[in-house]
Amino acid sequence: MRSAVSRKLSIPPTNWQCAFGGSAWQWEPRLGKWYLHMHDVSQPDLDWANPEVREALVDVVRFWRNRGVAGFRFDVVNLISKPEVFEDAPGGNGRRVVADGPHVHEYLRELVERAGIGDMLTVGEMASTTLEDCVRYTAPASRELNMVFNFHHLKVDYRGGNKWELMDPDIARLREVFQTWGEGMQAGGGWNALFWNNHDQPRAISRFGGRGGAGYEGSSWEKVGKMLGICTHFMQGTPYIYQGEEIGMTNPGYASIEDYRDVESKNYYRIMLDEGKSPAEALRIVGERSRDDGRTPMQWSADEHAGFTTGEPWIGVAPNYERVNVAAEEGAPESMLEFYRELVWLRKELSVVSEGSVRFYDAGARAGRVIAYERELSGEAADAARAAGEPVRAVVLCSFDAEPCEAVLRSPDGAAVELAGLERVLGNYHDAPAVGAAGSVELRPFEAVVLVQR
Repeated sequence: MRSAVSRKLSIPPTNWQCAFGGSAWQWEPRLGKWYLHMHDVSQPDLDWANPEVREALVDVVRFWRNRGVAGFRFDVVNLISKPEVFEDAPGGNGRRVVADGPHVHEYLRELVERAGIGDMLTVGEMASTTLEDCVRYTAPASRELNMVFNFHHLKVDYRGGNKWELMDPDIARLREVFQTWGEGMQAGGGWNALFWNNHDQPRAISRFGGRGGAGYEGSSWEKVGKMLGICTHFMQGTPYIYQGEEIGMTNPGYASIEDYRDVESKNYYRIMLDEGKSPAEALRIVGERSRDDGRTPMQWSADEHAGFTTGEPWIGVAPNYERVNVAAEEGAPESMLEFYRELVWLRKELSVVSEGSVRFYDAGARAGRVIAYERELSGEAADAARAAGEPVRAVVLCSFDAEPCEAVLRSPDGAAVELAGLERVLGNYHDAPAVGAAGSVELRPFEAVVLVQR
């Protein structure tokens, strides 16, 4: 709680905005003070500087540990340490002021140690964070977290950094983010959580397969979904599969703002109307950006409500559930579901994927549409892989282009990447792409392929 010392009591202590729109401060008349909520008004930020608060949170974690949970995901945990002095933030973006605060690493170490969860899986969601801090959060010597979610790769379609201003995904920027975080975490001994989808994001298959993308997209839908799976599952880190991703669920494309439940979406719909946007334009933007895009019921079958419930679900199912569902894909050799099962199996089977180093390639003139990288084993790990008949090197190529394109691959030192003679182990087409001389390769629309050297 903060008293407004230097301002009138009717004015919030700072200009910080909450993540869902509007002021991050709420007046509490009984106490005559303001309380901070960086997210919803029903979610007050706790005062981690208070030892009694930290002790209570240790008790919460211990309770669930003793109940037998396997691990913990800590929501926006890098916002727990606030600055000593609260000041206005440029543009009202308070998260940049409170993210990765002065005592955050101290508080996390204390929580993990005192709650006795150092040997359990721990992952932290990080808002407006930095690579340097995330190395510290996850390096084993820090004794804080096993891995982190960062969201920089999911802001590549924010025009001017604004989630509610649409633009096509900037794939060159996406590649840059993946390289910076992949190679940077590797160099610092940190560890990434790899993901496209979660409960706060629109569906990646709609996002990167053509703006909007609500509904069933035919062959491009399948190619995009499999390409996205390959792209992250072979990177260094731990991949996460969000419910429905493995069958290719899409944004629902609701017809009315009344169909949405998400408080952020409803708030920003009103804000966009106040700014002069038409209801149709505001609804289109919400349809591409809403957190509800990832919160529709799991599509189990073609039955009513996608087989999720015989009652009335809290939100409508996506309209393509009769074609995109688990029952339709179970056992179908070319289905998204069976493809994802192969992804999981290969990651467990190939030590070059679980243990190899990572480095990213330049793709020449197509660098703005193609992401290419390699995983490689060295030393004793490579010797052991060879002895077991396993690959020692894997090259991963992913095209985000809806048209055929030629990529010319160069390693960081400028040398051509030799692809001839490599073996295809997985792809979203039935055969390997055409490989030319001097690192050139012809990629088909939304093609992804994994080539290995044994």
